[in-house]
Amino acid sequence: MLTDILIEDERWSVLGLGALAETAARATLVHLSLDPSAFEIAVLACDDERIAALNTEFRGKPSATNVLSWPSDDRASKIEGAAPDKPLLPMEAELGDIAISYDTCAREAGAAGKTLHDHTVHLIVHGTLHLLGFDHIRDLDATLMEETEVAILGTLGIESPY
Repeated sequence: MLTDILIEDERWSVLGLGALAETAARATLVHLSLDPSAFEIAVLACDDERIAALNTEFRGKPSATNVLSWPSDDRASKIEGAAPDKPLLPMEAELGDIAISYDTCAREAGAAGKTLHDHTVHLIVHGTLHLLGFDHIRDLDATLMEETEVAILGTLGIESPY
């Protein structure tokens, strides 16, 4: 199994986050021509209180957010808009960790008129791309990341969130 899920907020169990995270992460790796069976991602399914504490600790931002990611290695491209480096096996089999907050995800989905299912899949794809070196700080990197997200979501029957 690609994803290892730790559920701290039981509302995620009702949504079936384990299956959603596995599907989203697998689709992301397959889209990038990576074998999902060769990698591992840890996913923490939490609430706003927990993710705010993590956001404060690791980013110095004392507020809740939808998703956080901690890549196991820096795979980002030095060239703006270029694809990140692919993980090296077997040393980089553990891609990193993702935390996702039920409260913020549900609130954002409702505000955008999206289903919680689709928004959650999008955020897991987004977090997985971060683990693989994608980012949205620089403009061309953001374009690449968004285009990649849209393509992956399209394979899952989910409309563009942008």
